[in-house]
Amino acid sequence: MSVTPVQLPFAWASGSIDPTPSAAPGAGAPPRELVPGAWVLPAFATGVAPVLVEELERVFAAAPLRHMTTPGGHRMSVAMSNCGPLGWVTDRAGYRYTARDPESDRPWPVLPARFRELATAAAARAGYEAFHPNACLINEYAPGARMTLHQDRNEGDFTAPIVSVSLGLPATFLFGGLERSDRPLRLSLEHGDVVVWGGPARLRFHGILPLRDGEHPALGRRRVNLTFRLVR
Repeated sequence: MSVTPVQLPFAWASGSIDPTPSAAPGAGAPPRELVPGAWVLPAFATGVAPVLVEELERVFAAAPLRHMTTPGGHRMSVAMSNCGPLGWVTDRAGYRYTARDPESDRPWPVLPARFRELATAAAARAGYEAFHPNACLINEYAPGARMTLHQDRNEGDFTAPIVSVSLGLPATFLFGGLERSDRPLRLSLEHGDVVVWGGPARLRFHGILPLRDGEHPALGRRRVNLTFRLVR
């Protein structure tokens, strides 16, 4: 299956927030179905992106980005943080969700209202009503960083979807099958694009190819990905 990349407009003054209805999520091209249960919402988050970027800086001030280690001892190329009641972590003890940041022993920063509203609206647009996430994993990609094919299996309940928001540099998203060996679709994700998958697609493998170098007007030489989950 081939999905045509969407070129998105991008223009705002640094540090500005537009509180008008035009800043509400939902702009952009119509949703595209990748496979049953999985949708890409082109430019869905573009209108609220300035607010998201400002909120991110507050989250990072309270819970700085860090390169976590896998149970096998591998240092991840992607830097991570969390906000919300629960945060995903990995170390020698395994993959899990925690209520407190292991580095500071403080609760993770509060999930910003605009984050939660965006995730709920995106899920509803993809046909998943009443999605109320309690975890937001934040991934920061520098040039060369990648995410290998994996499943999101630590949530304890697979009835809720995953909502993934792309900000900053474009990236190539891999969306595979239910087996790691299944050949994945390749989708170009731009600033403001949102991908939602659940139902029969909830446990599909997915990842990101190594990020290409570039310069984004708001985020510089990086891509930031917000991944919303409901953890039971």
